[in-house]
Amino acid sequence: MTEIWLIRHGETAWNAESRLQGQLDVPLSPKGVSQAFRVAERLKNSHLTFDALYTSDLTRALQTARPIAENLGLDLWLEPRLREIDVGELQNKLHEEIKREFPEYFRAVSADPWNTPRPGGESMADVARRVEDFLRELPEGRFIAVAHGGVIRAALKLTLGLEGLSWRKFHIQNTSITRLLYPEGSALTVGDAGHLETWADYLSDDQITSGGVEQASGSSR
Repeated sequence: MTEIWLIRHGETAWNAESRLQGQLDVPLSPKGVSQAFRVAERLKNSHLTFDALYTSDLTRALQTARPIAENLGLDLWLEPRLREIDVGELQNKLHEEIKREFPEYFRAVSADPWNTPRPGGESMADVARRVEDFLRELPEGRFIAVAHGGVIRAALKLTLGLEGLSWRKFHIQNTSITRLLYPEGSALTVGDAGHLETWADYLSDDQITSGGVEQASGSSR
C-alpha cells in the first residue's frame, strides 16, 4: 500500500491577495514561514515513519519542506511534476482582471474548468497527467509530498475517481494535510489544518519564526 501525505505550501503575499502565481517563484510570507514550522512540528510529534520527502521545486514549496526535512531527518527530493499549474498569461492577475482582460477564456473555463488550458499555460487535465505519473512511480510505503492547491485537487480527482466539478469543492488551506491511499482510491484526511488551529492559542508567529518553539511550549504547560 502507498500512503501519500500531500501538504500544500505555506501562505505567500500573493495568496493573501488572491493573485495568481502559477509557476512564478513567489516566496513565503512571514505568516507562511510560521505555518511551515507548525506543520513540521506536527509531523515530528506524530512519531510516524516516512520513507521519503518530495517537494515541488518552486521556492514556496521548498521553504515549506525544509523544516519538515529537518524535523524528520529526511533528505529533500525535488520533483518538478509537483509544480503548480502553469497559468501562462494569467500570472500576477486578480480574478476581476482575468474576467475583464480574457473574456473568451473566462467563458470557456467556466463551462469546462478541467480541460480548458490557461492562455499560454496548462489545463487541470495537463496537471493531472504529470501528477498521475508521479503517483504511479511511488513504491509501497508512506511518503510526504509538498505541493500546491491545484496539484492536490488533481490528486484527489484521480485517486477518488471524482466526477463533474466535485474536485473544486475541497478547501485546501495553506500547509493543510491531505492523506491518500494510492491506487486503492481512499482519502484518509482532506485539507486537515488542525496544527494551525491548536497552536494559535498559545504560540505566536513571532515565537515560531524566532526559534522559540521549545521555550514557548514549555511555558504554556
